[in-house]
Amino acid sequence: MDSTHDAQPAIEALRRRFRAQRPLRSGSLLMTIFGDAIAPRGGRITLGSLIRLAEPFGLAERLVRTAVARLAAADWLLSVRAGRHSEYRLTETGRAVFAEATARIYAPNPSAWHGRWTLLALAAGRADRSGLRAALRWLGFGQITPGLYAHPALTCAQARAWLALRGWADAGWLFESRGESAQADRRCVSLAWDLEQIARRYRKFRDTFAPIAAARDLRALRPQSAFVVRTLLIHDYRKIHLRDPLLPPALLPESWIGVEAYALCAGLYTAVFTAAEQHLSEYGATLRGPLPPAGPESQARFGGLIR
Repeated sequence: MDSTHDAQPAIEALRRRFRAQRPLRSGSLLMTIFGDAIAPRGGRITLGSLIRLAEPFGLAERLVRTAVARLAAADWLLSVRAGRHSEYRLTETGRAVFAEATARIYAPNPSAWHGRWTLLALAAGRADRSGLRAALRWLGFGQITPGLYAHPALTCAQARAWLALRGWADAGWLFESRGESAQADRRCVSLAWDLEQIARRYRKFRDTFAPIAAARDLRALRPQSAFVVRTLLIHDYRKIHLRDPLLPPALLPESWIGVEAYALCAGLYTAVFTAAEQHLSEYGATLRGPLPPAGPESQARFGGLIR
């Protein structure tokens, strides 16, 4: 791939691509901003700052106000007012869910497997089972049969804690199991997950962001451009990665595209991180003053951003 081109045309194409989406899911993008940028810098931001940060993505003030109101009604955000100004922060539930998602998004892919499965047998007769199934897919569980789900990495205790956090404490029964053979394990994977669909989405992600990653002026981007790249990079990556069961190599096809996608995301994120933080410092604020600096957990993302 030619590495001598400028990044800006590719960034503008990326921005147009996001703005052309219908429906334009403003709430989803704001949650990306909260999880990736605001949470590690104190977890709170004024509404006015959020409106300024959302403007480069084509989100009008009205859309931002409507989106944060809906997120607050859904118990993701909490609003605090001081006179004419308001500030939003993640609720306790929002922080807990974001902490779990953050650990998955920025952590390296598994390199080994203990050979055990965590199985969830759903309890019968739940009227809200469709919502539970969506939540299980988000957590990386795969459906083997209509009432049986499997996960290759979570322990029973971890799965139970997550289910309780989301109000599914009585969802069913958890078991630890081991397949009778490698063939049985691969059969479980083929039943539980559509890896080809996940691979297609990873390839689309690679084709979208590789031109930006290959640009010659990447580390010299203006802070706003760096923030746009970083936000849309994680926004797209998390939607695929959080559906990926993150299977160990023993259960994956050879040359799994998820490994390449992770490396691309890590490299591009590292390249734009510092400039994007400058944009946040300039345009982000709380009711008490400027955003605090990002903590060490941000620098630890993708195995360490200082390279």
